[in-house]
Amino acid sequence: MARVPSAVVAATGLVGGYGVARWTKKRQLGGAVLAVAGATAAQQWRARAGGKAAGALTAAYVAAFAGSHPLAKKVGAWPSVLGVAGAVALASWAVADRKA
Repeated sequence: MARVPSAVVAATGLVGGYGVARWTKKRQLGGAVLAVAGATAAQQWRARAGGKAAGALTAAYVAAFAGSHPLAKKVGAWPSVLGVAGAVALASWAVADRKA
């Protein structure tokens, strides 16, 4: 099985979680997508970059989720989600995926 970069998993969790919540109108379902992808990415970060890096990237993932809400009021929902997902993906690639 091909290895999926943690940057892709993290970005997919943020975008997919929002998309699922929006289209199903069930925030809990979107939250489940966000949580599963975040936990998967955290495991990958720990395996590839160590515990400190995994903790920092997990904090960035949670901060991106939280920060997307006030940002959405200024730029719109989709631009906000895509922007924070891109930022988390870039950080994930730089810290954990680039070496692979």
